[in-house]
Amino acid sequence: MPNQRIPSTYRISTEVSHALQTGRPVVALESTVITHGLPHPENLSLALDMEATVRQEQAVPATIAVIDGLICVGVNQAQLERLSRDRTARKISRRDFAPAIAQKASGGTTVAGTMLAASTAGIGVFATGGIGGVHRQPAFDISADLPQLASTPMIVVCAGAKAILDLPATLEYLETAAVPVVGYQTDEFPAFFSPSSGLNTSARADSPAEVVAIAQAHWGLGLSSAVLVAAPPPEETAMQPQAMHAAIEAALQEAEAQGIRGQQSTPFLLQRVSELSNGASLKANLELLKNNARIAAQIAGELAGGKGWQPA
Repeated sequence: MPNQRIPSTYRISTEVSHALQTGRPVVALESTVITHGLPHPENLSLALDMEATVRQEQAVPATIAVIDGLICVGVNQAQLERLSRDRTARKISRRDFAPAIAQKASGGTTVAGTMLAASTAGIGVFATGGIGGVHRQPAFDISADLPQLASTPMIVVCAGAKAILDLPATLEYLETAAVPVVGYQTDEFPAFFSPSSGLNTSARADSPAEVVAIAQAHWGLGLSSAVLVAAPPPEETAMQPQAMHAAIEAALQEAEAQGIRGQQSTPFLLQRVSELSNGASLKANLELLKNNARIAAQIAGELAGGKGWQPA
């Protein structure tokens, strides 16, 4: 059910609001992939494809973004087109909402920002590409995605953490924060562009129903952390681990030499990895995003069918 105490700065689309009120499955989608992840027109095509994928599974997509200082849960095509062309759009995480609202700015929401907005609106399932995590250098650079996962009861479908990160340290953080990392039809934590990281998940689920059962048991214990569902990227477009690691190491060295830090780090690294891999990482990214949207919509359908999502 939607949260009844929604701040006045929120705008929930009619379609999403009706779906929440009537118990239809809804899937939250982030928007930094539109504003900071891909160039135009590829970013717009991906946004429309992800929404179409969710609809094909009989769920309602809720792409979340900030438009002119308003937190929009469910944006229309005109707003998507505007975001896809806006070179001044901000990257909005948890800390960035208040300045964006006060200054009537627009921007794409990160994993953490999208989770916060989706939870406030009453959405229980979210599909993204790869979560943020613990950076390799400096190790104290930890994405706001991780504490948000630690404190938000939501099913988050991803392809693991972004491969440019310190994956073992990221998994250690998630363990400390009591976030179940559930491999979807796998026992291995995917490495975003590649299905193989050499690291195990903490659990496995082979169907949407099994994911929902784990989530309900988790929240039934009184825990308030997310359940992270890690789905491998589609085999036909996934990168080979050796090629992926070579491109990442080269990109990391360039970032270090150029002194790139903070919120600029991830977009820079992903762009350079795409260039160094001759577009292979970009192709993998596009396909895994649509795959995650499909799986999330199936999970949302199972969750809605069982009337199982209670935390709000």
